[in-house]
Amino acid sequence: MDADPAEPPVSVVVADGHPVIRGGLRAMLSTQTRYRVLADADNARDTVRAVTVHRPDVVVIDLDLGGVAAITEIRRCGARVLVFTMADEDAAIVSALQAGAGGYIRKNASPEQITRAICGVAAGDVVLGPPFAARLAELLLPVPTVRTDLPDLTAREREVLSLLVEGLPNSAIARRLTLAPKTISNHLSVIFGKLQVASRADAVILARQAGW
Repeated sequence: MDADPAEPPVSVVVADGHPVIRGGLRAMLSTQTRYRVLADADNARDTVRAVTVHRPDVVVIDLDLGGVAAITEIRRCGARVLVFTMADEDAAIVSALQAGAGGYIRKNASPEQITRAICGVAAGDVVLGPPFAARLAELLLPVPTVRTDLPDLTAREREVLSLLVEGLPNSAIARRLTLAPKTISNHLSVIFGKLQVASRADAVILARQAGW
């Protein structure tokens, strides 16, 4: 997509832990005058620093790079956020959007879908990749029973739930807590039972209603 001579290019910061993906995005965007990549980063702290220094229009970020906390900080700095990730769990989508992300697409999206998403987010639109758009209404519905408290959870279960609320997928939670992914799955099963919910999205919504 070529730039309109009357419009400035969309400025972008690319944030991903994988150098091949960062390089691929930079290379793709640099071939089009509609976009200008200002910087890239491989961790949340450097991403926020790049946003503070360069003031981009859009940050394209993997959800594994800091989760909801990173999105919140980027939005506080004034940039819009496009989540570019392989995580497609319902809770991750809900948490990212609630934190202020303007778009959510998978890494297997086509170049055209990626550039269209960047433009949409830069314009202030909410952009969701095809697998997510159809699920949005259902995901954002409140859980049937509104509660202001949570049943007793163990310290470890609270840690897992807290990271779930941040929007992290199981693999990232496992890395953060130095546990096996299977252990995280077991903890989540117990948490869902205690909260009397059927999905990650419902658990996140319930936790947020309780003030988490």
